[in-house]
Amino acid sequence: MGPERFEVEYVDVDGVRRRVGPAECWAEPFGRLPPVRTVRTYAGQKSVTRQCSAAPMRGPLLVESQLERHHAMLLDFDPRMMGLAVQPFRLFWPTRRRRRGHVPDFFARHADGEGQTDGEGLVVDVRPDDRVEPDEAEAFAATARACELAGWRLARVGAVDAVLLANVKWLAGYRQPRHYRPEL
Repeated sequence: MGPERFEVEYVDVDGVRRRVGPAECWAEPFGRLPPVRTVRTYAGQKSVTRQCSAAPMRGPLLVESQLERHHAMLLDFDPRMMGLAVQPFRLFWPTRRRRRGHVPDFFARHADGEGQTDGEGLVVDVRPDDRVEPDEAEAFAATARACELAGWRLARVGAVDAVLLANVKWLAGYRQPRHYRPEL
């Protein structure tokens, strides 16, 4: 599969929906862009939609599960993280049978060594190993190839260590917007 076969759909800073190749969008500020799709809630859903805060965003993020919320908190504690977006883009690629698509859970932009926000891009998919179905494994593999073309790093993450999570949850309460003090 050549690089020209992938397409990335996203909503830019002006609210315009765009669809381009990975090489054309690598420098977009995905860590600050709106979600490409709406997180919906409905009666009887298996996952629980949650709101969480990310200090660099100074506002709420809407995530689709408790596990996504935990990973959003962990990303928020990375001192290099300059931006975090939920449902940042939709990746399309062809298969033998049909055109496939996948929306990763997060995009984080890390500052480079000089503190610039155009540093490393990190795409995150949240799914425990024991819950990866064959179609999802194909989607994760395609996402990894597209991230490589765009110069981003991909991480598929699952369960979080209980002790680390307990500490991060406790500390996260102090990273809420109501506690934000620019002078500190």
